[in-house]
Amino acid sequence: MQKTQDVKMYFYVDESGDPAIMARKGKNLLSTGMVSKTFMVGYVETADPHSITRSLNALRTEIGEDAYFADVPSISSTLRAFHANKDCSEVRERVFRLLRQSDIKAYVIVARKSEALFRKKFDLKTAKLYEYLVSKLFENRLHKYRYIDLYFAAMGNTVREHTMRHAIDNAVETFKEKWGRENESDIRIFVQQASQIPMLQVIDYILWTVNRAYERGDFRYYRYMKDKISLVQDIFDLEKYPRTYYTPDNPLEAIKMSPIGG
Repeated sequence: MQKTQDVKMYFYVDESGDPAIMARKGKNLLSTGMVSKTFMVGYVETADPHSITRSLNALRTEIGEDAYFADVPSISSTLRAFHANKDCSEVRERVFRLLRQSDIKAYVIVARKSEALFRKKFDLKTAKLYEYLVSKLFENRLHKYRYIDLYFAAMGNTVREHTMRHAIDNAVETFKEKWGRENESDIRIFVQQASQIPMLQVIDYILWTVNRAYERGDFRYYRYMKDKISLVQDIFDLEKYPRTYYTPDNPLEAIKMSPIGG
């Protein structure tokens, strides 16, 4: 087992997809294709967020001063914050090229959506689902660094400092039960708007690549960024489990996955 490194690391957490399955009147939105087929939570870690932030801010300034983008409808949104789903393709290319050269590692937990499973396991409650995924995401990683600043992108009433602390405490306890080892890391938790923290925009871009693979069968962006994505864990692909851990050496590919239901 890896020893705790006496360093400070920064983690940035976001989500992708729609956690909802049912409409208010009991209609299954998943079966009618009205919501995403998956919900995922991921984070990016780096020891030097400041240099990446400077690079992102410089890129945003460059884009804002480039006449080529002057009449792009989405550019006003881009100049506030990078967002992979909203940015135009030319902006997206520049951001991906920057991130591919950055010192980051990303980890993603994917939850395939099922009414029966989500009703039984989470009572169809978004807060329970999110806390569970956060605990799974971090249960084997919080012991690696002595000091961790953990930033969560705000998500309505679901992502609050106390709920995320509960999820992290669960991850720490699971690690202790599994390995018989106390976690001695000093973990601070912050909840921020993604527009305020450029590093939260980085994990947004990474999650977008994985989301495209699962929701559209488009692996192009994931393949381009896969060396920065240390793990994609498809926890509810029960047909393929336990061979549902995808890494740069065992990349995510359609042939390896069970079909995504809907």
